Amino acid sequence: MSYLSLLTKMREYFASGATQSVEFRKQQLQRLRDEILKNEQAINEALYQDLHKSPEEVWVSETGLVVGEINVALKQLDAWVKPRRVRTNLLNLPSSSSILPEPLGVVLIIAPWNYPFQLLLNPLVGAIAAGNCVVLKPSEYAPATAAVMKKIIEAVFDSSYIAYVEGDGASVVPSLLESFRFDHIFYTGSTTVGRIIYKMAADQLTPVTLELGGKSPCVVEADASINVAAKRIALAKWNNAGQICVAPDYILVHASVRDSFLQELKKVILNFFTENPATCGHYGRIINSKQFDRLVSYLKDGSIYHGGHYDREQLYIEPTLLTEVAIDSPIMQQEIFGPLLPVLSYNSFEEAKSIIARNPNPLAFYVYTENRAHEKAWLQQVPAGGACVNNSIFHLLNHRLPFGGRGTSGVGAYHGKYSFDTFSHQKSVLRTPTWPDPALKYPPFKGKLNLLKKLIG
Repeated sequence: MSYLSLLTKMREYFASGATQSVEFRKQQLQRLRDEILKNEQAINEALYQDLHKSPEEVWVSETGLVVGEINVALKQLDAWVKPRRVRTNLLNLPSSSSILPEPLGVVLIIAPWNYPFQLLLNPLVGAIAAGNCVVLKPSEYAPATAAVMKKIIEAVFDSSYIAYVEGDGASVVPSLLESFRFDHIFYTGSTTVGRIIYKMAADQLTPVTLELGGKSPCVVEADASINVAAKRIALAKWNNAGQICVAPDYILVHASVRDSFLQELKKVILNFFTENPATCGHYGRIINSKQFDRLVSYLKDGSIYHGGHYDREQLYIEPTLLTEVAIDSPIMQQEIFGPLLPVLSYNSFEEAKSIIARNPNPLAFYVYTENRAHEKAWLQQVPAGGACVNNSIFHLLNHRLPFGGRGTSGVGAYHGKYSFDTFSHQKSVLRTPTWPDPALKYPPFKGKLNLLKKLIG
């Protein structure tokens, strides 16, 4: 079936109104959840094959997140779809005003390879909850996971409702966009590709959500709890071998605690991943040789304080701490997206802020401090998609917080109700009775100016 034929069928299915009822949406979400849980072991095996993820990591960062998102949608959907009453202005009285969420239509979701399961299916939950038809494009770089997701999607949904389209993204995505005007495009991935998709969408005035990335800085103040900071940073940084868009990309630690922080972080790495992480069952691998070679090339950009070992055949790179890193070196120019962590020191707030400003609008910003005034200053002075104080990455696990970037790190947000809102249009509705029908609203208007100024002002 050609893309045009498939997408035309999807448009017709949406136009039939089949996706509109809340009961239908709930049924689809329940069926998706059941099929995911039925295939949990297969999902675990696929993600181990693609990224060497342990079952525990898969549940926390992939399967469990999607199941949790479904459960939230099932519980809250009745409230989400209800028209929201708002106050009516004086001129329109005795009308009533409300905002009615309505589905956008046929939407496209494009997922990356680093969290191939949840970054495809989490947005899908919001799109289904909002009443849309959906085209899913998984990453071709996580083939085992893509195969399991294909099995799940095709077991649950007819392709005229939810379609699963595979292939090389560089050719498939342009073909889809040239064949059809989608009502929304949701893309997660690199800023470089995001720019291309944004331009293609602009030609058709298609709205987009872009979940991108950037160099997310992590500040460790002089008064920080060094032990806690080291543990929470290590957990966030080396999850999925650092291949996560909100991982701490580099550390800015106050010079007065630099040495003690490095010592503690090294101790934590050894405790978390053993002296030989290559044999650790819960330490990941790099997705492919292209990414591996890019990451290894960064090792020359600093002094190796800890780690630095790698094995190209196994796509393994040890958790690595780099010091003496110049701020204009290659590793400080692009998002690292791997298990290398530059640690830089600073002496003043302004010095650290100037380093962060070299890569503005990161997807996430982290600060470790016990001082509320310092916390407030950092949060006010560093624009970012999201932030944590004395924590890292865990903000994305709260479905009540919108997740998304700003500037070069993204456009739009999702998670929980924010996903429902992303895939909905907020329709304004004014309902007016036929009586009374005052003459002042109609021509002739001569002599009514002062009254109209009072009514509209």
